[in-house]
Amino acid sequence: MQINTKLQPAKAIILAAGVGSRIRPLTDNCPKSLLKVAGVPILERMITNIMACGISEFVIVLGYLDSQIKEFVRARFPGLHVTYILNDRYEDTNTGFSLLLTRAANEGAGFIKFDADVVFTPDILSRLIADTADTALCIDRNIKLEAEEIKVVVDKDWRILKASKTVDPNIAVGESIGIEKISASTATLLFAELGAMMTRETHHQDYYEAAYERLMTLDVAFHAVDITGLDWVEIDTYDDFIEANRMFTHPVPLIAQVHGHLLHTSADSLGF
Repeated sequence: MQINTKLQPAKAIILAAGVGSRIRPLTDNCPKSLLKVAGVPILERMITNIMACGISEFVIVLGYLDSQIKEFVRARFPGLHVTYILNDRYEDTNTGFSLLLTRAANEGAGFIKFDADVVFTPDILSRLIADTADTALCIDRNIKLEAEEIKVVVDKDWRILKASKTVDPNIAVGESIGIEKISASTATLLFAELGAMMTRETHHQDYYEAAYERLMTLDVAFHAVDITGLDWVEIDTYDDFIEANRMFTHPVPLIAQVHGHLLHTSADSLGF
């Protein structure tokens, strides 16, 4: 497999601050990222898949029930290189605010950003990393586009023109699934844009895609990576949770700890 080495080694930024109110009561006493799919917490599957693709440094934004997530990661991945960032305003802010909080921890590097409620197979991430575009969003074309989906419009070269919930479904190519890679140069611009936006309280409830779109209007290139046909579910509702358990029926492979480093038992199968 040809790998785009410009982003390697990359950090993984995981946004896990939200309450998950639409899936209550499942999240009354459990962070959404720790709900189990096929007997495996969403976050465990995510971290395992990320490490399988050669990424070993993590930044996790916490908020709701943050101590549960910290304790879980510490117990399940004791050697993980992870920086925790607390969004103590998680109840009145959104993903744009959470992503901005990672600016100092990212130190001007490229990264891959994950919404913590996405269950996915590692071939999605490996396809994103392998793509030649330095800044890209994973897009599924085979999705019924409704109000809650982040709908994406592209040009003939698959450069993204719009990405938001308000996009007309009739002109959208598909849905952004919540996994993106951001180059170092785009990251600098992105954090500057988010910083400018968050000086105004009216933007505190904005999704990070609002900053993406603002950069697009300034001719910053975001491309789409087509992952149609690969398995993933974003868990927003109870129906999504049921669908994830229908689609994902097997646990993830085991992690082995060797000389203080975390190694995935099947990483070689991905060509890394």
